[in-house]
Amino acid sequence: MSTELLHALRGAVGDAHVLSDGDLSAYTHDWRKRHQGRALAVVLPGNTQEVAAVVRACAASGVSIVPQGGNTGLVVGGVPDTSGQQVLLSLKRMNQVRAIDAANLTMTLDAGCVLQAAQEAASAQGFWLPLSLAAEGSCTIGGNLATNAGGTQVLRFGNTREQCLGLEVVTASGEIWDGLSGLRKDNTGYDLRHLMIGSEGTLGIITGACMKLVHQPAARWTAWASVNGVDDAVRLLNLAQQRLGPTLTGFEMMGQFALSLVSKHFEQLRVPFPEAPYGVLMESSDFESEDHARAQFDALLETALEAGVITDAVVAESITQAKGLWHIRESIPLAQAQEGLNIKHDISVPVSQIAAFVQRTNAALAEAIPGVRLVNFGHLGDGNLHYNVQCPEGADGAAFLDQEEARINTLVFEAVVACGGSISAEHGVGSLKAHALPHYKSATALSLMRRIKAALDPQNILNPGRVLE
Repeated sequence: MSTELLHALRGAVGDAHVLSDGDLSAYTHDWRKRHQGRALAVVLPGNTQEVAAVVRACAASGVSIVPQGGNTGLVVGGVPDTSGQQVLLSLKRMNQVRAIDAANLTMTLDAGCVLQAAQEAASAQGFWLPLSLAAEGSCTIGGNLATNAGGTQVLRFGNTREQCLGLEVVTASGEIWDGLSGLRKDNTGYDLRHLMIGSEGTLGIITGACMKLVHQPAARWTAWASVNGVDDAVRLLNLAQQRLGPTLTGFEMMGQFALSLVSKHFEQLRVPFPEAPYGVLMESSDFESEDHARAQFDALLETALEAGVITDAVVAESITQAKGLWHIRESIPLAQAQEGLNIKHDISVPVSQIAAFVQRTNAALAEAIPGVRLVNFGHLGDGNLHYNVQCPEGADGAAFLDQEEARINTLVFEAVVACGGSISAEHGVGSLKAHALPHYKSATALSLMRRIKAALDPQNILNPGRVLE
């Protein structure tokens, strides 16, 4: 059967684009090096018709498919299992911007298009694709949509879901659904687009997308402020929303230990106010005038200082300085990886509950595991924290994960649910959290999800074991 399938796959995409020998670790190892899988073959189709042909061949053989974009996922959702019997379908060859419709303010592109390339293509024509992630140099639009990624502009523009107007999808039977209309209003039945977004390749394979664009702002101002606690960061957020309104496009909070790892592992990066308990990175994008934007921003910081909400602040005076501040924020995950293996949590709670959540959970973890180090940072503006746990200084990271991960996850997840939150905000569920989902999602919701999966993928060949066990 494997020989027949490999022959069919080569016929669909060409011999050069079916890899079954040699080092395939770039496709079979996950981003965090938590999982090492094995694939029957890595297949790289060049267009949507070839994806459909691959799916039909696998369906005929009863072989499951793992779709993969940039392989930057953090929940082991885009790499094969260890059986060596799954086909890894990489969309990296499908990387073109198909069209930019200036009048409709949309961009249509292949799912394998790297996010940064899409940003640059939009910028070259005077537009802004307001989706920004730390992994934007590697992650792809298809992967962003499959996990409904968030990023740093969610506060103004929403998750990837809100920025997508249409999709092209290959179904589990190898049919092609073309939903790339680019319409902002289409009320002709069930919204298949939203069903596919966030489904992590378990209901269909996204091959193309139509994304919203906006005009470049007249001015962007970036500031870094120091605060004494999470409660003050929330107060600053409320003040910024009140004073800046819709021009507030970014609001990130970073704990002192998270920033200390950046200083430790990337000495060339100068962290402002390194001794402050928390740093806040704010961005304002004004579409009216540069002078208006700066005046609003300065007034906000002055008010916050006078009210004792912040202890100090610095405003970037150039694009280079602004990029430097954002580079510090985006270097936190890399610095944490340099420090060693860690336990990641991508959680969301109501903004009003964040300070209480952090205080209670910090204390509970410190009591349970003396010396544990907390790498707390994230998109405070939309209630999404990357609440990560590093082993005590000098401890063995691998042993720490093996011995403590289950206990720590339970402690953190229970605290999240007690605050009315979610155990996954933007990274997805993958296989890493699939076993936990039944404990934190209602039986009714899971039953509906299973029925949808069974209806759209009756053979269970699309990314099995992800999202739903």
